[in-house]
Amino acid sequence: MGEALVNDGRSLKHVVVREYVRDLVSGMEPGSSAPSERVLVHRFGVARMTVRQAMDALVSEGLLDRIPGKGTFVARPPRASSGITSYTEEMTRRGMLPESQTLLARREQAGPGVARALGISEGDAVIHWKRLRRADGVPMCIEDAYLNEVLLPGFLQSGMPTSLYESLDQRGLRPTWAEDSITADVASAEEAEHLEVDSDSVVLRHSRRALVGEKGVEVSRSAFRADRYTLWVQLRQDT
Repeated sequence: MGEALVNDGRSLKHVVVREYVRDLVSGMEPGSSAPSERVLVHRFGVARMTVRQAMDALVSEGLLDRIPGKGTFVARPPRASSGITSYTEEMTRRGMLPESQTLLARREQAGPGVARALGISEGDAVIHWKRLRRADGVPMCIEDAYLNEVLLPGFLQSGMPTSLYESLDQRGLRPTWAEDSITADVASAEEAEHLEVDSDSVVLRHSRRALVGEKGVEVSRSAFRADRYTLWVQLRQDT
């Protein structure tokens, strides 16, 4: 079944692989070995990156555990997925009131970095949306987001939404996969002014590339106040 769907293009490749693995490991004992990437690449005739994306999704859901140097196994016990959350959702979950102020919203041509991240050609149209994000009335971060305009016709003309991800969800474009990175840096003069901190204050730079299926929908860069924002990561040790 999986091979046919991959070959006729009626379903995204990584989704077919993901659901095949899900069905395969359903009911297996915790700690049982999941099929290797090599086996899945051979079975479906797809790229290793496609298989990795499918397995990453199941790891994020808590169905599988990946142990470096050993392999991928049925998780024990299953853990809930943290999901891909927006700023609005995250602040609400933390019991804070999120607010946004648009600093810039316009149509631009994609530069090489943004084009590469979104999987489009340099010079293609993107929506550049820059916002100051507050929590409980206090500046929390500045966010620069670039959106794939082809996927969002009329976005700028319909009025800027309160939550980007809520708007994407309404269009059936809620990100299903994302890459995040966090680095520490010193605030620029503009960032310090908007965030109401000293010019030599530390900020946490959060970069994200978000996709729906295999289509890049958003690439963003945010600078968070390090004195207000804590990144929470759930970890556990198997015994």
